[in-house]
Amino acid sequence: MSPSGKAARRAAAAGDVAGGGAAKDAGAVQSPGSRAARGTPRQVVDPYTPAAGDARWSATHYDLDVDYRMATNRLDGVARITGRAHVDLSAIELDLVGLRASRVTLDGVRVPHVARGGKLVVQPAAPLPAGSAFALEVVYAGAPKPRRTAWGLVGWEELEDGVIVASQPTGAPTWFPCNDRPANKATYRIRITTEQIYRVVATGALVDEQTRSGRTSSTFACATPAATYLISVQIGHYVRRVHAGGDVPVAIVYPPALEQRVQADLDRLPEMVALFSERFGPYPFPDYTVVVTADDLEIPLESQGAAVFGANLIDGHGSEERLVAHELAHQWFGNSVGVESWQHIWLNEGLACYAEWMWSEAAGRESADALARAFHKRLAGLPQDIVLGDPGAALMFDDRIYKRGALLVHALRLTIGERRFWALLHEWTAKHAFATVTTDDFCELAARIGQQPLDALFDAWLVQTALPPLPGDGKAKRKG
Repeated sequence: MSPSGKAARRAAAAGDVAGGGAAKDAGAVQSPGSRAARGTPRQVVDPYTPAAGDARWSATHYDLDVDYRMATNRLDGVARITGRAHVDLSAIELDLVGLRASRVTLDGVRVPHVARGGKLVVQPAAPLPAGSAFALEVVYAGAPKPRRTAWGLVGWEELEDGVIVASQPTGAPTWFPCNDRPANKATYRIRITTEQIYRVVATGALVDEQTRSGRTSSTFACATPAATYLISVQIGHYVRRVHAGGDVPVAIVYPPALEQRVQADLDRLPEMVALFSERFGPYPFPDYTVVVTADDLEIPLESQGAAVFGANLIDGHGSEERLVAHELAHQWFGNSVGVESWQHIWLNEGLACYAEWMWSEAAGRESADALARAFHKRLAGLPQDIVLGDPGAALMFDDRIYKRGALLVHALRLTIGERRFWALLHEWTAKHAFATVTTDDFCELAARIGQQPLDALFDAWLVQTALPPLPGDGKAKRKG
């Protein structure tokens, strides 16, 4: 979802032309009581975004060289993509929206290509055999802009004097050709060239920076596999401050005018990292970066190893501290451990929302249990028409998914006990690091570590529309 307030306003009347329209039908839920709604078998397409991605092949590495001119909003790019065919491929489809490819080579040989409905279709001279590796190079250009979807405008977007990239769920093709599906994780090298007066932050570690004739080229390397929607570029008049101490380097990038507000609201980030590393397992990436834009944004948004917040969300009073915790928790839940398809979005958002409640308790405010019971009461007064385990694309970012998912996590904690609950989260993040998962993967691991049948609990929370009661008297069991 685009975090930009202006993007949200422009998209208020939007239907979708970006793979999310008719979303509820595409992601139809199973009838209540069906275990199939808990998690589908390994999918070959994502029914929530049926126009995005090509499951017949996977990208393994993207090498992106992007030259961007801020004054004219002109992007010239070269994408070198390493891939592997899963079936015999007579054509290779990439997602590319609003930009035009002028030249495509396959394994060093120029090949025909055609743009069709948000797709760049590449035609090999002969079909590529299943299992074979291949290398594409795409030369492309244009004026990048966010794409209109059922969830708002997503992708590359101009700020008042800068750029934000917020791609969840289908915005990545607005700035580079890709296989845009959450199940396809790859590594990246990203080189962004723009005017020297701006600072560039992109996914990965900054490994090189060179300035010539008033333009700076910044090169970033992302060695941990990432889904395309988690690859980000932020450009602005920023300074960068690194928190000293702690096991994980934490960098804050922000406009100088917001210095005091940033310090007041984000100085406890290292404490959050330490708490979540204890509760969830080791922080999965080399470092963590928070970018604060000069513009107001409707919501913050995570990316691989980073998050972006609007100036309005960093007010100097910690008013949105829960969101700081939420976006950090996504580094474990959503970024390292990713979902195989958007049906399983509760695994990202429910666990990140639960992290908000954990931080509240650790910071000496309301306990996780008190917050769970307060939100349960609030949800009980809302429509009971959502299936957590398969909400359909139209509802996958509904706030009830976030809160109901967190309530399921709390119900599980109360059911299996403290020791086994935290052991479950550690095992989950270790076993599936840098991979993708389904709801059934979580249910099966929880039953094994919890050492008890959990079918009734998961069916009630994931399949039934009625909101189940929370177990117990508000005190987590100490068994196990």
